[in-house]
Amino acid sequence: MKESERSNPSFYGMGIAPKILGVLDRMKFTVPTPIQYKTIPIALEGQDIIGVAQTGTGKTLAFAIPVIQRLSQTKGRCLVVVPTRELALQVDETFRKVAPLLGIKTVVIIGGASMGEQLRKLKTNCRVIIATPGRLTDHMNQRTIHLSDVDILVIDEADRMLDMGFLPDIKRIIKVIPIKRQTMLFSATIPQEIVKIAAVYMKLPVHIEVAPSGTTAEHVIQELFVVKRIEKKQLLAKILEQYYGPVLIFSRTRRGAQNIRRAVHKMGHKTAEIHSDRSLAQRKEALNGFKIGKYNVLVATDIAARGIDVTGIELVINYDLPDDIEQYVHRIGRTGRAGEKGRAISFATPEQGKDVRNIEKLIKLTLSVSDHPDFPRQKFVEEPKSRFKPRSFGKKQGRTRTWGKRR
Repeated sequence: MKESERSNPSFYGMGIAPKILGVLDRMKFTVPTPIQYKTIPIALEGQDIIGVAQTGTGKTLAFAIPVIQRLSQTKGRCLVVVPTRELALQVDETFRKVAPLLGIKTVVIIGGASMGEQLRKLKTNCRVIIATPGRLTDHMNQRTIHLSDVDILVIDEADRMLDMGFLPDIKRIIKVIPIKRQTMLFSATIPQEIVKIAAVYMKLPVHIEVAPSGTTAEHVIQELFVVKRIEKKQLLAKILEQYYGPVLIFSRTRRGAQNIRRAVHKMGHKTAEIHSDRSLAQRKEALNGFKIGKYNVLVATDIAARGIDVTGIELVINYDLPDDIEQYVHRIGRTGRAGEKGRAISFATPEQGKDVRNIEKLIKLTLSVSDHPDFPRQKFVEEPKSRFKPRSFGKKQGRTRTWGKRR
C-alpha cells in the first residue's frame, strides 16, 4: 500500500465493488473508520475475523459491505446474530442501505414480532438473516428455519451476548451451520469465553483491534457527581436545564426507568422509555421518536446500551452506575459517535467509591469530579472493615478451610 493511501484512506482501493462504492458516495461516506479500513479488505478475502472496537466506530458497515459483496458472488446466505431486538433492527437498517442494490433481501428474526410475518419473509429467499438467539432457536425448535446453506456467520456484540446468558444458544446455532464457512466475531471487549469460542469454532482468525479493550469513545468528556441518593432527581433537573439537544439517561432497573421518565416528564421535557417491560412496538416508537426529535429525553436500561444508534446525542447521563462495569463503556459510547463531540455525566452515591474505582481501572482514566452550587459536595465513604478476622485451621485433603469467629 502506498504511503499516501495510508495517510488519506478512502473506500477506493479496498476491493469494494463499484456499485457499493456508488452507494457509499451517495451516503456521503468517503473516509472509512479505522475498523472499516482494517476489516473490509480481509473480510472480502473470506478470512475469519475477530474485530475489537469501541462502540460507535462503524463496525456494522465494516461487516455489512463484505457480506453483501460476497453474497452477490455466491449462492449461500449470511446469519448475523446479535443480543437485542434494538440492535437487530439497527443492523438491518444498515444492510438495507446497500443490499437491495445487489438484489439481496434481509429478514429480522426477533422476539416480540409476528412469527407469521417472519415465516412469510423466510419463504421469499432472504439471504441475510439478522436474529436474536432466543427467537432464532424458537424457529429451529419448530423447524421453520434451516441454516444448512449459511456460509457466512457474524456474531456481533459477542461479549454482551455472553453477559445475557446466550452462550448455550450460540453453541447450538454454530453446530447446525456448515463447518466450511466464514466467521466474523465483533466485540468491544474480549473476555476469556470469547477466546475459547474462537479457538473451537474459528479457523486461524485475523485479530483486528482498533482500540484497547475498555477504551471509551475518544471525543467524550466524562464527568462525575458524587451525590446523595435522595438528591439525584433534583440534580438531574438542574442538569437538564442546561442541555437542549437529545439526552439519553440510563437506569439500572426497569422500575427505575419508569420512575425517572415520570419525573423528567414533570420537569417539562418530552420523554420516552425503553426497557424489557415495553413491547417491541413501544420500544420502536420510543426510539424512532427520539431520532426525529419527538422526544428530547430517552430513559433506558442497559438493554439499549448497544442497541441505540442515534447520531447527535448531546449528553448521556448515568443516573445509576451499571452493575457490570463494562457497560459503562457502551453506555457513554452512545454520544460522541463517528468523531463527534459528546459528554457523559455519571451520578455516584457516597457509598459507591469502589464501583467508581473499578470503572476508572477499566477505562484507565480518573473521572473528573464536578460540583454543583446547589448541592453540598459529598465524599466517598470508606468501606466498613469486617469485625471478624479469618483464621486458618490448616489443610485437609488439599484444601484450606477459613472460618470467622463465632459469637
